[in-house]
Amino acid sequence: QVQLVESGGDLVQAGGSLRLSCAASGNIYGIKAMGWHRQAPGKQRELVATITTGGTTNYADSVKGRFTISRDNAKTTVYLQMNSLKPEDTAVYYCNAEFLRLSGTVVVWGQGTQVTVSS
Repeated sequence: QVQLVESGGDLVQAGGSLRLSCAASGNIYGIKAMGWHRQAPGKQRELVATITTGGTTNYADSVKGRFTISRDNAKTTVYLQMNSLKPEDTAVYYCNAEFLRLSGTVVVWGQGTQVTVSS
């Protein structure tokens, strides 16, 4: 079993910054990538940023230049530095991790952390 524990969500004013963290534990063998998605009320969950074990990053156009995804040396904790936050960034942010298993790729999700940006 794999567990993802997120932290760092908060209420912040527009223009402010937050740093989200997500730590993976348990059977993390075969981890391929970790990332962040978000879901605002009444909207579908959308990709925010991902990072592979090789360090390749990918960002949604809406956050490029403002958000930075990174990971620790053990590659089991991923961070999302969010700067110049906007009210439209308000959402529940979910961490996810992809694992290569014998049965194929398995995706695990965290419980989510609330980010609220006030105008």
